Amino acid sequence: MSVVGAALAATGASCAGGVLAALAVPRARRALVVGMLTCVAGACATVAGAAAMLGHTWAAELPGLLPLSGVVLGVDALGGVFVAVGGAVAVAVALYGIGYSRHGLDGRAVQAMVPVFVGSLLLVPIAADVTTLLVAWELMALTSLLLVVAEHRRRAAVASAGRWYAVMTHLGFVAILIGLLVLAAPAADGSFAAVRAAAGALPPVAAGAVFVLCLVGFGSKAGIVPLHAWLPRAHPEAPSPVSALMSAAMVNLGVYGIVRVGLDLMGGGTRWWWLLVMALGAVSAVYGILQAVVSSDLKRLLAYSTTENMGLVLVGVGACGLFAATGNPVLAALALTAALLHLLGHAAFKTLLFLGAGSVLHATGTRDLDELGGLRAGMPVTTAAFGLGALAASTLPPGTAFVGEWLLLQSLVHGLPAPGVATSIVLPVAVAAVALTAGLAVATFVKAFGVGFLARPRSDAAAAARESPPTMLAGMALAGVACVVLAVAPTVVLPVLATVAGDLLAVAPPVSGAVTVELAGVTGALSPLLLATALALAAALVVVLPRLLVARRARRAARLWDCGAGPLSARMEYTATSFAEPLQRVFDDVLQPVQDIDVTHHRESAYLVQSVAYRRLVPDRVERRLYTPVLAAAAAWGRVGRRLGTGSVHRYLGYGFVGLCGLLVLLVLTR
Repeated sequence: MSVVGAALAATGASCAGGVLAALAVPRARRALVVGMLTCVAGACATVAGAAAMLGHTWAAELPGLLPLSGVVLGVDALGGVFVAVGGAVAVAVALYGIGYSRHGLDGRAVQAMVPVFVGSLLLVPIAADVTTLLVAWELMALTSLLLVVAEHRRRAAVASAGRWYAVMTHLGFVAILIGLLVLAAPAADGSFAAVRAAAGALPPVAAGAVFVLCLVGFGSKAGIVPLHAWLPRAHPEAPSPVSALMSAAMVNLGVYGIVRVGLDLMGGGTRWWWLLVMALGAVSAVYGILQAVVSSDLKRLLAYSTTENMGLVLVGVGACGLFAATGNPVLAALALTAALLHLLGHAAFKTLLFLGAGSVLHATGTRDLDELGGLRAGMPVTTAAFGLGALAASTLPPGTAFVGEWLLLQSLVHGLPAPGVATSIVLPVAVAAVALTAGLAVATFVKAFGVGFLARPRSDAAAAARESPPTMLAGMALAGVACVVLAVAPTVVLPVLATVAGDLLAVAPPVSGAVTVELAGVTGALSPLLLATALALAAALVVVLPRLLVARRARRAARLWDCGAGPLSARMEYTATSFAEPLQRVFDDVLQPVQDIDVTHHRESAYLVQSVAYRRLVPDRVERRLYTPVLAAAAAWGRVGRRLGTGSVHRYLGYGFVGLCGLLVLLVLTR
């Protein structure tokens, strides 16, 4: 058996062992045993994915597991990327979950679902036929739904989030099901090899419909606008380890599905497919980060950040397909490499950020940034971890997202001037979207970290916060190490990702270099390690040199300048709401916030104000304009349906007779 096969077999055995342990091990040790087995499963999957990325392939058929087609498995380099990412995220999350689960999440059902969810995450990218992919996708959706609603008895909002997620994910599954069935119809069987060979037989209209259906289905899982409505609801309400798994691993599989179907199985397709992907990605990136920058709910902020980052990844995927369709495979491979690197970086820092947010929620009981502050005193390790994650997500050197977005901009800029009116418009707009999201991301995470951790505490719970258990800190530490490695030494994985992209597009790897990132076919080079070293030396010089110059002078303590108003208090500092208010004004036409001011006067005199209440809400405009009318129409149709269902058998027979007559008339007219 190959290395990939052995590692995947160990992964499956560990997941099965985790399920059995959840059902059999006593409560006192249940979280520890399940967590360690899930860690082993994630580590084995990481090894399998890394081996597949290096060129080791594996395939297997299990005909007896599913009727008709059985289970067909196979791992190539592209699938290996997503297996490795999912496995690495699972290791950090499972270790973190050992400590987190002791606070009401150590029941048998919840603990059993975690290894099943991890196993389904890893099964999707190793599925090698249509049936196996659909079954794995549905298993992933169902287990994640059960984990999202794990705390439904504690908060009423959990049930609402679960309903939104259930409806959106299953509508997406229906779109994927129809698209893949049409795609596989001309093939000899449902295997990817047969589908790939027969994809050229589809008429252009049918091929376009298949791609759009798969884009809708897989894109809904990736959280792209306007199919993102479930994401800012489910991620905040799910337990924090589950939020990390969903945001850092599960949403990646939406990107995998688009790449697998569009670039691999269908051979690239036409230009308009990828212009659509780029447009949706750019809109998702800008809209997601705008919602994140005005959000005061820490986990909701991170959820919208996921929409932003998945949008950037899809900009890279769309640019790859566009350049491939216009005969520029070198830029296509560079764009796909940038997308894959950003996907890896996002998995690392979003794992760290969600785990950090879970640590804050565990210690304070709140996600509201306006009620936090002062956490660095009681939670120094969590503060350092979240600060590292905020830097990694801010697109600033030496952040984790910096190199990925730099590569993405290089591919887009070198693609100009582009042939065609639509292409020449979309590419500059994509460049502008990437630049705008980079700036807004900095503001978003400066707000989250500065207001939530460095400011003065605004509540008793924040002032009394204490550090998390060691296993939770260890999980954050693993994610933090991954962030540092991808930021300072991305060349550890970048040449491998470039080889994966080059093999998919049948060109030489577009990126090389052990220390310096060197682009092939276009002009461009960057050394993240040297850049990080220079920034560290400059920072050390700024901090150390003044201390050396004034070392001989006596120090004295002095109060911070307070404009003569007395000691500073938390009420004098920026809240998350006030910090974001200037940006909200700039994008007021896009966000359309709802504000309300209630002024209460004294009974004795209408001129004397007793209190002023200010409320501000920034609703999701897409949800309000798109989903609210749809839900209202569905409710109205339901009321009509209740009036039709009177219980009369004669009326029901009449409905059937009228329907049959209408069907016969339709058949006569259309023959």
